[in-house]
Parts: sequence; C-alpha cells; structure tokens
Amino acid sequence: MSTETTERRVRPGAPSSSSSDRNAQPAWLIVTLREVMVKAKDRGFAISTIVTLVLIVAGVVFNAYMSSRGEDFTVAVTSEAGQSVTALADEDGRADDGNTTFTAIVVESEEAALEEVRSEEADAALIRDDDGAWTLTGRNEIPRSLSAGISASLEAYMLEANAAAAGTSPEELLAGSELEESLLEGNAEDQAVADVAGFAFSFLFYMASIIFGMAIANSVVEEKQNRVVEILATAIPVRQLLYGKVLGNTILAMVQLALYGGAALLALNLTDTADLVGSIIPASGWFMVFFLFGFLILASMWAVLGSLASRPEDLTSSSTPVMALIFAALGAGLFASGQLLVVASYVPVVSSVAMPIRMLNSEVALWEPILSLVIALGAAAALLHLGEKIYRRAVMQGGGALSLRKAMKLEQ
Repeated sequence: MSTETTERRVRPGAPSSSSSDRNAQPAWLIVTLREVMVKAKDRGFAISTIVTLVLIVAGVVFNAYMSSRGEDFTVAVTSEAGQSVTALADEDGRADDGNTTFTAIVVESEEAALEEVRSEEADAALIRDDDGAWTLTGRNEIPRSLSAGISASLEAYMLEANAAAAGTSPEELLAGSELEESLLEGNAEDQAVADVAGFAFSFLFYMASIIFGMAIANSVVEEKQNRVVEILATAIPVRQLLYGKVLGNTILAMVQLALYGGAALLALNLTDTADLVGSIIPASGWFMVFFLFGFLILASMWAVLGSLASRPEDLTSSSTPVMALIFAALGAGLFASGQLLVVASYVPVVSSVAMPIRMLNSEVALWEPILSLVIALGAAAALLHLGEKIYRRAVMQGGGALSLRKAMKLEQ
C-alpha cells in the first residue's frame, strides 16, 4: 500500500464520522423544522392566517362601534304629561353610560303631532286621548328601542301620578317587590365573560384541531403514496419522523392561536372595550397550556390515521373517532355546565376547553387544573407511544387502507 493512498484515506485533522454524528441535529428536530418551514412558506396558509386576523380585528372593532353607536329619537307630544314621559325615557336612556336619547317636540294638537310623523320630523307621536289612554304612533314602523323606552317611562310616570292621587308614594306601593339575584358559585359578570370566552376557546380549539390535524394526516398519506417515507426511513428512524410531524404542527397551531388571541386583545384595548380583559387573560394562558397537551393527543391520532390510509379519501371514513372527540370538546365548551362541566374538565382533550371555562365562572383550587394537566400529559405520552407503534407498522405498508386491528398484527 503506497504512502499516497494512505494519506488519502486518513487525513490529519479531518473530523471522524463519530464526531460528525455528535454535531448533527437530532432527526426529530430536522423534521420539526421542515414541517414548520414548509407550512410557513405555504401561500395559502399565510393568506388564511392573515384573513382570519383581519376578520378577528374587524369583528372586535364592529362590536365596539355598534356598542358605542347611539340612537336618537324624536317624539311629538301634545301635553306636559307627554313631555314628562319623554324626559323620563331620555334619563333612562342616558343612565349607566347609555347612548340613547329621547327629545320631545311639543305641538298644539293630535293632528299636528301626526303630521310631524308623516313629514319624518318625528320618529313617533305620543298621544293621550280624553279617556286617559296613551297611543304611540309611528309612520311605517316603531323601533323596538323607542317603544321599550317610552313604555317603561310611561309606567314609571303613571305609577308616580296614581300614587300621588292615592296619597302615597311609588316606593310604598312597590315595597317588598324588589328581587335580587345571586349565584351559589361565581357571579353574573363572570358568567357572562365565561359564555363569551367559552365560545372563543371552543371555536379556536375546533378549528386548530381540524386544520392542523388534517395537515398531519394528509402529509403522512402523501409521503406514503409517493413512497417518500421509504426513502426517509433509510436515513432516520420512523418514530423520529412521527415525533417531528407532531411537534412541528403543534408549534404552528400554538403560534397561530397566540396570534389570534393577541390580535383580539390588542383590538379590545384600542377600542376601549377591554373592561373584562383582565379576567380573560389568565384563563387564556391556561387554555394555551391545556391546548398544547390536548393537541398532542389529537396530533398522534391524526398521524396514525394517515399511516392507516392509502389515499386522502380514506381519511373521511376513518376520522370519525377523532372528530367525535373534537366535537365533544366543542360541545363541552358551548353547553356543559354544573357537574357535567366539572367531569369534562378532567377528560383529556375535552379538558382543553372545559377547565379554562370552569376557571372563568367559578372558584377553582390550584390543584384541580394541575391534576387535569397531569392526566392530559399522561394521556398524551401514552397515545404518542401507542401511535408510534402503529405508525411504525402501518406507514410502510402499501396497497389498500388498513384497519387498526390489521396494523397491530403487522411485524415491525
């Protein structure tokens, strides 16, 4: 063997293969980064994300606009009593930062009042006939808020007038009729916040679970159809491929949820409608944590479904169990209450929505969400381990779609 040949084979200072392996990135991390970069560069994904962000901000702004948009009503009256009723309606409309106003136009006769309505100078005419009966007349319709405001103020005015005629006061006549409301758990304000947040959490969980879950399943099916997975399997362990796909899409889902939530909170603050945001933020943080564990479970199941399918069309019939679980979480967020909500807050995946809602509308001890997270984490680890076994067996199999039982019988 010549010296030249020896020098070609072993070069002083050249890194050995073992040193190169130690410096290489883990296979699952490479797959994770690939999943993230491919999706981030996808034009359709970027457009849908931007459109959704715009819709969220527009929805918040529109709601703020409608809330601040005042209504101004003009009422034609023929007497001081009509003026007083309209003044009471205006006082009630402005109460508690209200923005509904009532202005009285005093005319000399009933016909003059009706003419004000016909010419659209007044929205309605409030007329009292000789028998003491009141009539509110509009041109072709009477706005509901106008009718409700005048009706309530008329009742208050007549109550005071009749009480004075009877030698007493409205307070004495209504003594003992006050009704107060209370809740055994939480309060009415928290309940209103929980209803709104429950819808938002449920909808976001539903959309993210389907969009990114189907992305995992379709990616697995495409690689299986194109036999790309066989090439990848010669370079990296199959289980690393599964871990990378699950983690990559989980990261994408978390980032997208954070973008949506941040956009909504920013819009609320900019439109001065963030009165209750302080109570939503902690629950939103818990929702992100619960979503992480819940989505890991679903992502493992979606990957298994993709490995069992032979073509994208097979996913329609095989995805029923996963969709049932997603719908269960959606239903718990929208409709569950009481003891049913408590039980749901400990069920993996369903707890991703149920526990944050519980924390909004009632007092929940710290150990409860922690226990629920431990259960969800255990379920995620178990499902990922089981999913790895099925995925490793089924993803290399060609031909028709596999059932779960057939996949478990395959050799690794």
